[in-house]
Amino acid sequence: MSTLESPIESTADFFGVPLANIIEIIIIIIFAVSIERLVARYLSRFAKRTKLEVNVANNLALTFRVLVLIATTIAISRVGGLSAEWIISISAIGAAAIGFASQKTIGNFVAGLFLIAVRPFRVGNYVRIGNIEGIVSEININYTKILTSTNNSVSISNLQILDREITNYLYETDNHKDLYCYTFELGFDHSIPINKMESIFTQVFEKYTTELPIKPSYVLTRSTAGERVYTIYLYVTSAKQIFVIRPKIAEEVFQQWDKEKANNK
Repeated sequence: MSTLESPIESTADFFGVPLANIIEIIIIIIFAVSIERLVARYLSRFAKRTKLEVNVANNLALTFRVLVLIATTIAISRVGGLSAEWIISISAIGAAAIGFASQKTIGNFVAGLFLIAVRPFRVGNYVRIGNIEGIVSEININYTKILTSTNNSVSISNLQILDREITNYLYETDNHKDLYCYTFELGFDHSIPINKMESIFTQVFEKYTTELPIKPSYVLTRSTAGERVYTIYLYVTSAKQIFVIRPKIAEEVFQQWDKEKANNK
């Protein structure tokens, strides 16, 4: 009795790779490119709508492209015949090595995304972060740069920013969308009476009535046995004006105080 021999199944291939797998790889690539284009357009619109800085938007787009590339590579490797166990093992080892070698970098990256989402300040704002204050000159995924009054650029890691107190001096009003209310303290001994100090402040501040959107003001913050401390409120439309006008006002007030003190002797 003769048995029927089953015909040998032939599978089409291209340079040794099954045609079905090639089709799947092409579909994966097309899908990945489509997703990347859609998200890139969304990020571009989101950046314009929220007025994100160009470098921040570019960093977000680059990060997403890297993630898409990694996912596409894993998917193509799986279709190409690499077992899921190998893919998971290689990914875990790579992730562990990268995480161990760059914990701070990843922390800064996550902190940068948080700052971008929350946006406690923008480029151009006058801020105080911890004991550092100045104008925000750059915000990226890892660091924020602050231009200080001494014309130095200080880079603060985004991870450190989240652990520090942040003060943004931007003060929005109905008439001035970008108005900064900057406060600083001046201390004097008790050699000059309070009414004379009020006269000094009035005389100095009157000079800035036309130069500034709102005339400077003051408040007696505290008084001890050794000194009286006043808080000065300075309103400006440009953050850079703080660098110029703050020391100018302080110098003029102390000059008037010295004259008054000399007259009382």
